[in-house]
Amino acid sequence: MRPFSNFLLAVFLLCVNLAFAQSTTIAVASNMKDAFAEIASAFKLAGKPEMRVVYGSSGNFTAQIMNGAPFSLFIAADEQFPLELYKNGKTIDDGVVYAVGKLALIAKSQSGVVLVDNKAELAKIIAKANKVSIAKPELAPYGRAAVQFLKSEGLWDLAKDKLVYGDNIGIATTYVVTGAAEIGFTALSLAKSPEVIKETNFVLLNPKLYEPIKQRMVLLRGASQEAKELYQFMQTTQAKAILAKYGYARP
Repeated sequence: MRPFSNFLLAVFLLCVNLAFAQSTTIAVASNMKDAFAEIASAFKLAGKPEMRVVYGSSGNFTAQIMNGAPFSLFIAADEQFPLELYKNGKTIDDGVVYAVGKLALIAKSQSGVVLVDNKAELAKIIAKANKVSIAKPELAPYGRAAVQFLKSEGLWDLAKDKLVYGDNIGIATTYVVTGAAEIGFTALSLAKSPEVIKETNFVLLNPKLYEPIKQRMVLLRGASQEAKELYQFMQTTQAKAILAKYGYARP
């Protein structure tokens, strides 16, 4: 009976692997977590199938896709990484900009810090802080925008030795929510999310002090039909209304 049991186990594992291989997996930038969850729910309510969603940094996803990761759709936090994949022949086309993100600064509410978008006040806040969280700029567009903001405001030298880096904007935001950092740079969409806003306060930062965060999505070669339908749904009035609710501007 033992060989037969081993045979059944092998068949079972083969079925599991095939099911995973055939499932549609979507790569979504961390700043989109709450907004995309609502979009995905609306998509499902429209009678569409549920898909596997993975959240992370746009830079890490790009490296994974270059190395053969089986994603069908990449919903990124900028243009640079999707266009890099397009130039390397990994996508169907150059995709579309679906939203423009905004940079915010958050502070732990219990710290008593009141945030104001004023250079002098921000300098005082950064000077008092022990740690300032930021997403790794080489991996996350919102981290890159934060560096640009600090340099544009002349606050880089004051902040650079206090920076603690997260692999993606979600992790950098969590540092402030948990109190590991007193203040931190994040996406407005995350600053407005229920989990974050109950623990922090935020201020929207001047968008003229960093390059526009144009968020592009691309379909990968071999994308499933479900992914193509989601790609189209992301461009509907319904999806755009959800994005606006979370603070994204229309491209």
